[in-house]
Amino acid sequence: MFEVAERLRNVKVSASAAMTRKVRDLRAQGVKIVGLSSGEPDFPTPAHAVEAAHRAALAGETKYPPQDGIKPLKEAIQRKFKRDNNLDYALDEIMVSNGSKQIMYDALMASVNPGDEVIIPAPGWISYADQAVIAGAKPVPVSCPENNQFKLRAADLDAVITAKTKWVVMNFPNNPTGAVCSPAEMRQICDVLLKHKHVLVMADDVYEHLVYGDATFSTVAEVEPALKDRTLTVNGASKAYAMTGWRVGFAGGPRAMIAAMTNMQGQIGSGISTISQAAAVAALDGPQEMLKERAADYQKRRDEVVAMLRAANGVTCHLPEGAFYVFPNIAGCIGKTSKGGRRIANDTDFVTALLEEKHVATVQGAAYGMSPYFRISYATDMASLREGCSRIQEFCAELR
Repeated sequence: MFEVAERLRNVKVSASAAMTRKVRDLRAQGVKIVGLSSGEPDFPTPAHAVEAAHRAALAGETKYPPQDGIKPLKEAIQRKFKRDNNLDYALDEIMVSNGSKQIMYDALMASVNPGDEVIIPAPGWISYADQAVIAGAKPVPVSCPENNQFKLRAADLDAVITAKTKWVVMNFPNNPTGAVCSPAEMRQICDVLLKHKHVLVMADDVYEHLVYGDATFSTVAEVEPALKDRTLTVNGASKAYAMTGWRVGFAGGPRAMIAAMTNMQGQIGSGISTISQAAAVAALDGPQEMLKERAADYQKRRDEVVAMLRAANGVTCHLPEGAFYVFPNIAGCIGKTSKGGRRIANDTDFVTALLEEKHVATVQGAAYGMSPYFRISYATDMASLREGCSRIQEFCAELR
């Protein structure tokens, strides 16, 4: 008789992944769903990256790769960190993985012991806490409230750090809120981290190129070089270059940390697809102008989505400064009943009824550690966004 291991008993399937599967099932049944739940760019992978992968395959670059990544890609990553973040990493301080998600898993599994604590800004990406649990650590949320634009306050971080704290996770621009910490705000956070010399920092910078208006991206090791020797700077090709399916993540960090993570990776997945790595080299070293062009397109989508959501009954919506998500507040909808008869007691009820009655897929805020909110991804075409937001308006107007 199969029994699930103890380490998985408190780990649930990602709410966004579960919603994506449900959407696929409904579409397979012929239901026309407006999918606003998946954080996946709708842009194509750059043509020069695809061509580079094709050339690599034809050239026979299809053998087992080094576990930490091929040298050409590590060199491209080295140049990227210098160009974009003013960070200098030696090649043995860089590694490549199957997406940034595995980078973070490798880091936790290589460093965390039972009883350690991992501080996670909330709301935050679902997998941070689950990965900590799998590794045997205790996830410790620190609230980033809407009245502070969903940003992490230095004093709040300082208050939750203990002798057991092993990691602090930083993700700004943030999933699910789109919050961006300014360089000055990051400076205050760094000042707190400087005081606690036993704490490691995981900077998840995967949305760094998606910032809007006057917002400015900054990362921990760039703002405070003294923290570089205990910071893991995480990034990847998925979001910026629309390469989600290629599965290429990477990181720069202290040499001993990278060595331990590479050892961990060797036990669970070995090296990364050589074809994907060739594509990532071309993406990182190729023309970068498209990043600003795509960010401008996302900004237009953001503005229209926020305007439409603000016109929905019972909904308020903060204007995010980065990423490609909005995180509307639905406090005005709680306690009401949908046209189909579902009582809206919480944000899970809201997104469930919205999917069942209006066929719009979103994700409940509870999955990210904050209610009553829900997440919409605007990484899709404008027509779908307009249709989805119109249906949300109808749904909210029908609540009684």
